[in-house]
Amino acid sequence: MVGLMLPPYVLARAIDEGLVPGRLPVLLGWVAVLFVVGVANAWLAVMRHRTMTRIRMDATFRTVRVIVAHTLRLGAALPHKVTAGEVVTIGIGDVGVISQTLTMTGPGVGGVLAYGVVAVLLLTVSPLLAGVVLLGVPLLALLVGPLLGRLQGAESRYRERQSGLAARLTDLVGGLRVLNGLGGKDVFADRHRREARELRDEGYRVGAVTSWVQALGVGLPTLFLAAVTWLAARMAAQGTITVGELVAVYGYAAALVVPVSFFIEGGYDLTRGLVAARRVVRFLRLEPDAADGSGNAAADGSGDAAGSVAADGSGDTVGSGAGDAAGSGAGDVPEAASVLRDPASGVEVVPGLLTALATARPGESAAVVDRLGRFADSAATWGAVRLDEIPLPRVRDRILVADNEADLFAGTLREVVGGRRDRTEEAIGRAVRTALAEDIVRGLPDGLDSAVEAQGRNLSGGQRQRLRLVRALLAEPEVLLAVEPTSAVDAHTEAGIAARLHHARAGRTTVVTSTSPLLLDRADRVYFLVGGRAVAVGSHRQLLAEQPGYRRLVARGEDEDGTDEDGADEDGADEDGADEDGADESGTGESSEDVTGTTDGADPLPEAPVTKEDA
Repeated sequence: MVGLMLPPYVLARAIDEGLVPGRLPVLLGWVAVLFVVGVANAWLAVMRHRTMTRIRMDATFRTVRVIVAHTLRLGAALPHKVTAGEVVTIGIGDVGVISQTLTMTGPGVGGVLAYGVVAVLLLTVSPLLAGVVLLGVPLLALLVGPLLGRLQGAESRYRERQSGLAARLTDLVGGLRVLNGLGGKDVFADRHRREARELRDEGYRVGAVTSWVQALGVGLPTLFLAAVTWLAARMAAQGTITVGELVAVYGYAAALVVPVSFFIEGGYDLTRGLVAARRVVRFLRLEPDAADGSGNAAADGSGDAAGSVAADGSGDTVGSGAGDAAGSGAGDVPEAASVLRDPASGVEVVPGLLTALATARPGESAAVVDRLGRFADSAATWGAVRLDEIPLPRVRDRILVADNEADLFAGTLREVVGGRRDRTEEAIGRAVRTALAEDIVRGLPDGLDSAVEAQGRNLSGGQRQRLRLVRALLAEPEVLLAVEPTSAVDAHTEAGIAARLHHARAGRTTVVTSTSPLLLDRADRVYFLVGGRAVAVGSHRQLLAEQPGYRRLVARGEDEDGTDEDGADEDGADEDGADEDGADESGTGESSEDVTGTTDGADPLPEAPVTKEDA
């Protein structure tokens, strides 16, 4: 910026000392100086652009890294605290705006320095011209100020609408198959189009203010330059200043247009940057649901990051190193298998047994699992110790929550079910057989080395659910809490999974939430929940005999053709993307006997499909 003020000064000296007196050597000398200044300014412009680009990229990556680290720290609490559209808007839009705002720092400081240099140079020419120029430039910025305040409000409203629309679009894409099945695609599409039009209109309002800011940023300095030139020309005609000084004043005023424009654009960038920064800061202020043993969230995010992985059912539990680093509270962890108690519901999970939670409202049983897995604040205990007093990494190391909606990341099938750790072929094979997922492996072109798309988009709903179960079983946790592990599979597959799961987890603690009689009949203990509280406990057959409400729950709406009221057909799939062709989803044509035959000492499966009535 200071370099831009030097050519007018050199040009004035060349005119007054060389051109007007007719001294050619002096004129050529000043022309050479002007050439050197021009080359130097060109080089400085290149370096300035490179520096600003580096600042933008550095700021972008730093902000993205902080956001991603905090996302991992939030773990399973993230979907409950912020929408996917909000995260997308922050990661793509706001990060770029923040980095762009930082580039105003260099030109802003340079503009202030250039302003001071011009003030000194103009005072040597004419105090009147110096006063006009030095007072007129700040006046230009003041004229644009009110528009910047209005722009900030319009930008804030626009960003909020943009975030909401992005969230709706994400929901539409994720649930397109379900919407097609329900016939609701057109309704949601119309709503999306209406909100898109509203966002467009809000964008027009932002654009109107922005256009005035940019127009004034160019127009006002030009009008100001014309006024200064007219005043300087009159003073030159009167002999108050020389011709060279007239050229210099014109040059200074013209050069000041650049820093003035930067001031105005910088104010515009700062307005947008504040809106974006507030959104990012608001996201970074979100806290995980669960805290570590000291009552504070883990400072480095390791505990909550581990919790996030566990919630996804990936089985990548925190190793002993993380547990050892958890602090002095590690001695409070029960050394032996202990009872998990949830006082809020009255559920007690006895070690070594398969416990089932049955309720008419799936959210109630899922809430119990969240409390027992320490994904929600509660007074749950493990043995004689409250769960929230145990270091979080130790809880994640031994208790795994397998969510039915857990993410499936892109990669090979082996990586999807294995997580961070390398699993042996034998271990993978046992987990695949337990989850009755052999047909998935056989149906893919390269078996375990086949590619799986993000969220398992190239798999059916039942296949994705069974892969989540494989992933959870491979973790071999001491306590496995599985939410609706068989809701998207047909009855025959469900019967096989229930039998093999009971055998595979024998001697270890397992909790499942379900209302399927096929799975409940295999449980050692069943809790019947009403209103989130356990009203009865016993075996499946005991509850059938003693609890009319439980009997109605597990036999709800089943008619003679084998289709229950929620649309799940025993030889097909339910409407949310479950298997449409039974156990053999891959279309390989292999018989169900090949898929569900007895392996590894598992309980033999019946040769004929088992119906819920048989159970």
